[in-house]
Amino acid sequence: MSQTMFDLLLRSLWETVLMTAASGLISLLFGLPLGLALIATDRGGIAERLWVNRTLGAVVNGFRSVPFIILLVALIPLTRLIVGTSIGTWAAIVPLAIAATPYYARIAEVSLREVDRGLIEAVRAMGGGCWAIIREVLVPEALPGIVAGFTVTLVTLVGASAMAGAIGAGGLGDLAIRYGYQRFETAVMVAVVAVLIVLVCGIQWIGDRLVARLDHRA
Repeated sequence: MSQTMFDLLLRSLWETVLMTAASGLISLLFGLPLGLALIATDRGGIAERLWVNRTLGAVVNGFRSVPFIILLVALIPLTRLIVGTSIGTWAAIVPLAIAATPYYARIAEVSLREVDRGLIEAVRAMGGGCWAIIREVLVPEALPGIVAGFTVTLVTLVGASAMAGAIGAGGLGDLAIRYGYQRFETAVMVAVVAVLIVLVCGIQWIGDRLVARLDHRA
């Protein structure tokens, strides 16, 4: 592999990391509160509002049911409105974040459902309100699962960012398509696959170590 191609590989890796990190952070900031809202407003929840729960659930399921490549194209007008363009790394962050947020919300919801209801009732018995239950029980007890789910979300975003490269988002996917596939440069394709494997394994390893430190049951 030439020096020029190596520089392209490094730049593409940085673009992929940027897309994954930025969209992952947005999905965490919006997905976790959405997961908390889904669990809190459900039947028997700490703030039961079934109509809110059904509405949020329908929106989440609606976005999750759309394949990412279709969502990527459908959101082009919104992407252009937010960042001023529909191509490039920053443009890809918009659909990536919108796709990842409901996905992570459902993962967080599953982790939050596993919290012992006895702990919730204990806080209630001591006069704790909804925010106290969320702050003192739900989030701390579900934290290992929340982090594990976020790790899975980041890994999924790596794959989605590669898919976004098909429409000019940049990153490793774009490099693999333009050089590895269209120009039949096998070395480039092999290098991209190897880098993606290392990147995903690195994210998973960090996530697993963090979960192990947070899990007080271990």
